[in-house]
Amino acid sequence: MLSHNLKNALPSTDELPCSDDTPVDNEDQNLLPNILLFLLNSIWATRMDWYFGVDMGVYHTTGINPRVPVVPDAFLSLGVERKKGGKSRKSYAVWEENEVVPILTLEMVSHTPGGEYDEKMEIYTKLGVLYYVIYNPEFWRRDQHQPFEVYKLVDGKYQLQIGEPYWMSEIGLGIGRYQGVVAGIPQELLSWYDEKGDRYLTPEEQAQQERQRAEQLAQYLRSIGVDPDNLPTS
Repeated sequence: MLSHNLKNALPSTDELPCSDDTPVDNEDQNLLPNILLFLLNSIWATRMDWYFGVDMGVYHTTGINPRVPVVPDAFLSLGVERKKGGKSRKSYAVWEENEVVPILTLEMVSHTPGGEYDEKMEIYTKLGVLYYVIYNPEFWRRDQHQPFEVYKLVDGKYQLQIGEPYWMSEIGLGIGRYQGVVAGIPQELLSWYDEKGDRYLTPEEQAQQERQRAEQLAQYLRSIGVDPDNLPTS
C-alpha cells in the first residue's frame, strides 16, 4: 500500500493523458475488445462492481514513473465502480481505485511487434495482473507462439494455461474464440463463456434465437391444425 504522503503527491487522472496516442494497426484491435465489453454489459448488467477498459492508459506505481502508463488493448477490474463518481473514466490510475489492479489484461498482436511476450509481460507481472491473454491470430508462427494464449500469474511468474475456452474461476468467466459474423462478414471473434463452456450469446443472437423458437412453435401449431395467429384467449 502507498503511504498517505506519496499518494497525495501522485497526479490525478484529470492531469494524465488518457492513452499513449499510439494508433492501432488494424480494426480488430478496436472491434474485438469492444465486442467483449458490449457482451459484458449484457452478462453483468445488474452488477456495478466491475470496469472493462478498451485502449485506455493504466497508471501504476510499479514502473519507472507513475506518469508513464501501460495501455492494454483491454483490461478488466473487479471491485471498482462501473462509473467512478458517476462519471466516465479518462484513464485508470491504480492509486485512485483503492489499489485495485486489473485482474485481466488483453493484448492483440499486430504486424508491428509490441513487446507482448516480454516487455508487457514483465510490466503486468510487476503490476500483479492475475490473467494475461494474448491474441495473435495472424503472426503466431512469426512469434513462435500459439494464436490464443492465456497466462496466469503463479508465485510471481506467468504460466501458460491449457484449455479453450479457459475458465477463470476468480473472475467467474471463461474466455475463448469462436467463428462469428460481424456486419455480414464471417470472422474469428473472442467471447466470454460460462463454467460449462457454453458461449454467452450477444443480445442480437438471443433475439434471433427467440424468433426461431417462436417460428418453430408456430409451425408446430399449424401442423396440428391450430392457427397460431388466432389462438383462443383465456
